[in-house]
Amino acid sequence: MDTAEQDEPSLEGGYDPETVESRWQQRWIDADVYAYEGDEKQDPNTVYAIDTPPPTVSGSLHMGHLYGSTLQDFAARFQRMFDGDVLFPFGYDDNGIASERLTEKELDIRHQDYERREFQNLCREVCQDYEAEFTEKMQALGTSIDWNNTYKTIEPRVQRISQLSFLDLYEKGREYRKKAPAIWCPECETAISQVEMEDLEKGSHFNDIAFELVGEDAPREEFVISTTRPELLPACVSVFVHPDDDENQDLVGETARIPIFGHEVPIIADERVDMEKGSGVVMCCTFGDQNDIEWYQAHDLPLRVAIDESATMTDLAGDYEGMSTEEAREAIVEDLDDEGYLRDRRSITHAVQVHERCDTPVEFRVSKQWYVEILDHKDEYLEAGREMDWYPEKMFTRYQHWIEGLEWDWLISRQRDSGIPFPVWYCEDCDHPIMAEREDLPVDPLSDEPPVDACPECGGDEFDPEEDVFDTWATSSLTPLINAGWDWDDDTEEFTMDNPELYPFDLRPQGHDIISFWLFHTIVKCYEHTGEVPFDATMINGHVLDENREKMSKSRGNVVEPDEVLAEYPVDAVRFWAASAAVGDDFPYQEKDLTAGEKLLRKLWNASKLVDTLAPADPDEPVDLEAIDRWLLAELDDAVEDLTAHLEAYEFAKARDRLRTFFWNTFCDDYLEIAKTREDNPSTQYALRTAHRTFLELWAPFLPHVTEEIWQAIYVADDAALETSSIHVRDWPEPQGHEADLEAGETAMEVISALRRYKSENQLPLNADLESVSVYGPVDGFEDAIQNVMHVQELTVLEEQPEITTEVAKIDLDYSTLGPKFGSKVGEIDAGIESGDYELDDDEGVLRVAGEELEDDLFEVELERTYSGEGEMIETESAVVILE
Repeated sequence: MDTAEQDEPSLEGGYDPETVESRWQQRWIDADVYAYEGDEKQDPNTVYAIDTPPPTVSGSLHMGHLYGSTLQDFAARFQRMFDGDVLFPFGYDDNGIASERLTEKELDIRHQDYERREFQNLCREVCQDYEAEFTEKMQALGTSIDWNNTYKTIEPRVQRISQLSFLDLYEKGREYRKKAPAIWCPECETAISQVEMEDLEKGSHFNDIAFELVGEDAPREEFVISTTRPELLPACVSVFVHPDDDENQDLVGETARIPIFGHEVPIIADERVDMEKGSGVVMCCTFGDQNDIEWYQAHDLPLRVAIDESATMTDLAGDYEGMSTEEAREAIVEDLDDEGYLRDRRSITHAVQVHERCDTPVEFRVSKQWYVEILDHKDEYLEAGREMDWYPEKMFTRYQHWIEGLEWDWLISRQRDSGIPFPVWYCEDCDHPIMAEREDLPVDPLSDEPPVDACPECGGDEFDPEEDVFDTWATSSLTPLINAGWDWDDDTEEFTMDNPELYPFDLRPQGHDIISFWLFHTIVKCYEHTGEVPFDATMINGHVLDENREKMSKSRGNVVEPDEVLAEYPVDAVRFWAASAAVGDDFPYQEKDLTAGEKLLRKLWNASKLVDTLAPADPDEPVDLEAIDRWLLAELDDAVEDLTAHLEAYEFAKARDRLRTFFWNTFCDDYLEIAKTREDNPSTQYALRTAHRTFLELWAPFLPHVTEEIWQAIYVADDAALETSSIHVRDWPEPQGHEADLEAGETAMEVISALRRYKSENQLPLNADLESVSVYGPVDGFEDAIQNVMHVQELTVLEEQPEITTEVAKIDLDYSTLGPKFGSKVGEIDAGIESGDYELDDDEGVLRVAGEELEDDLFEVELERTYSGEGEMIETESAVVILE
C-alpha cells in the first residue's frame, strides 16, 4: 500500500514526505501540541520563553525567514523535550513604512491622497491578506509555534502597550520633544534615527570652488574649498579652519563671500576640521552632515534652509528654486564654471549616508521631534549587554561598538500615515503637551478629544493633535513586554504582567544585521521600564549566501526562493540544511546539504523498518547485556551527553553532525548489520529498540515530520491523544549509565566491518566461516562478538604487532615552488628520486637528493605498509587483522 494513500501513520512502502509533512503540520495545530498554558503562579525556572522577531509584512517569505525560523524551532523543540513548558509565539510587524509601501504598490495609490485613518484602514486590509499567506508558509515549515499566542504590532492591545511605554518614559524624564536638526529621508519624507542609516558607495565629484574674502585689508583675495555638495552653497552660514592649520590661519576672523549667491559669512577656527581633506578649509551649511550640526549648535550660527522635506531647493536657492538637489548640483557647478569660481572638478567614489530602506541619501533638517534620551545611559546599556549570554560570543563586540559610536539620542517620531499615534495634544496658545490618560489608551489624537478642557499651564481651551506616529522600533522593542502581558493596573497603580513567569525571556533569536535596531532598542525600552535585562541569552544568526558566498540580491539575479526549494525538497531535508553552519556565521546555500538531508530521511525510514522486523516493539531488558550490545548503549549514552551539551549551547551544526555520524556509521552501517545475524537474541533486541527509540527522540528537533510518523506508526496506540503521545512532548533522553570499554568496542566494530568487507570483496556469503583470524588491537571483552558475528572458527588476539614493513611508495614534489627555486636542477632531482638515490631524514624533515636539501614543504611522501608473514593483512584505524 502506498504511503500517499494512507491517512494514518504506517511504515508500509517508501517514505512520502509530501503527504506526511502536510498531514502532521495540520494535526499539530489542531491538537494544540505546542500550546503554552502557563500562568503567573508557574515557576519561571520551568518555562522556556523565546522572544521571537516579528517579520515585516512585505509580501514574501525569503531564505532569511526560513533559516532564522528553523534555528528558533531547533531551540524550542529541544527545550520543550528537555525542560518542560515552552512559549514560542509569533508576531507580525505590520506597523511602519514597509506596510505603507506594500499598500501603495498593491493598490497603486499614494498615501498623500488619503486621509490618515482611511489610508491606515487600507494598510490593515492589505496586510491582513499577506499575513494569512505568511502564516500558511510558516506553518508549512513545520515550526512548533504556538499559534494561539500571536500578535500584530498595530493591533489595539499592542498600541496600548506602545502608548503606555511612551507615557511611562515621559513621566520618568527619559523623553523630550525638541526643535532640532534631525536625520531626514527625502524619499520617505520622514525623520529617521541613526540606526536607520547606512553607508553606500556612490560616484560623485570633488569640486574646488573659489571663495572671495571681503574687505580691503583682507590677507588675500580668495581661498578654495573642496566640496561634493555645491547645492548647499545657499545654506552656507560660516567657513571653518583648524586652529593648527598654519597655512590658513590668516583666514580666521575674516569674512567670506559665497560665490554666486553673494551672502557673507564669518571664518572661524574649530578643532573638528579635517586638515587632510580637500584644501583643509570647509564650509558649514545648515545642514550637510553631523559636523555642520555640531558647529551650528556650538557657535550659535543662523539657520538657512535651502532644501525642503522632499529634497527640493527652496526660495533661498534663488534661481535654483524648485529643482531637485541633483539638478541644482549640476546647474550650480555649471554656473560656477561660467563665472570663474570653479577651479577643478574630479570624479571620486565615496561613502554616502543613506536611508537603509530606500538607499536615498539622507538630509538634515530642523523640525520638532520626539526623542528617547539614551546617550547618558550608554554605560548601563553596555553593562546590560554584558549580563546576557551571547551565542556566538563574538557578536557582543558588534553591540559594544554600536553603543560606543552613538552620537544621537533615539529619535522616535515619524511623519507617516501608518503607525501608532503619539497620545499627545498641544495647547494652541503655549504649546504645552497634554498627555492621554492611561485608562483611555489606545487613543488617536486626530480623532479623539484630549482628557482636559483647559490647559493646566495657561488655561487655553484649544488644542492641536500630534500628527506624528511612533518609529516602528519604538513598538517592536517591546516584544518581551507584549508577550508577557505588561500593562498598567489601576487598582494597584503599578505596572504588572499577565505572565510574569516569562520575564525575563530565556532567548532572543535574531539576525546580526539588526543588533543595533531590535536588540539594542529592546534593551533600552525594557531596561528603562523594568530595571531588568529582558532576556538571558541572545542567539544571533548569520545570512544565507548564494553558492559563491555572495549576498543574495534581486539585482544580481542570485536569489534562491524558498517556495522553489520547498517544492523540490522535503521540509525535513531543508531543516537538515539549516543546521549545517555554526550560529552567527554567514553560509552558502548548497544543494548538496539538501540532498544529504533527503538521503538521511530515507536512511532513518529504512532503518526503522528493519528494526521493526528484527525486534518486538517493547522487549524486556535482559539480566545481562552482551558486550557488543552493552557497548552500543554506552556509546549512545555518550552521544546523548554530547548532543545535550551542544543543544544547550545552541551548537546545532555540531549536534547534527555528531548525531548523523553515530546514527549512520555506527548504528546503521555497523550495528544493524550485526543485528541481522542476531535477531533472536534478547540482548540485541533490547539494544536495538532502546537505541531506535532514542534516535527518534534525538532527531526529533531536527526532523520533526519523519520522526513523528515513525514514532506514531510503531510506538503509539491508535486511540492515543496526539497532545500527549506526540514524540515532541516526550522527555529528552538521558544517559542510562551503561558502562563499556568504548575504545575496545569501537575497535571490534572496525574489525567486524573489515571482515564483512573482505567477504563481500571475495564474493563470500556473510555467514561463511573464516578459519583463523588474528587481531592486533584493543578488543578485550569483544572477542566473542567478533567470532559470533563474522563466523570466525579461531580468533587470536596478538600481544605484539605483526611484522609489517613500511616502505616509500612514492615521493610527490611541489613543482610550482621547486621550479623557481632550483631551476634546471629539477631534472636531476627527479632522476635521483626515480633511481632511489636519495636520503629521507625524518628527524630533520628533509629530503637529500642530487646534492640538494629539500625542506618538507617541497615534497610529500606516500608510504606503503606490507605484511610478510602467513596470511592476508587488513588494516583498520585502530587494529591490524590477519586472515589465514
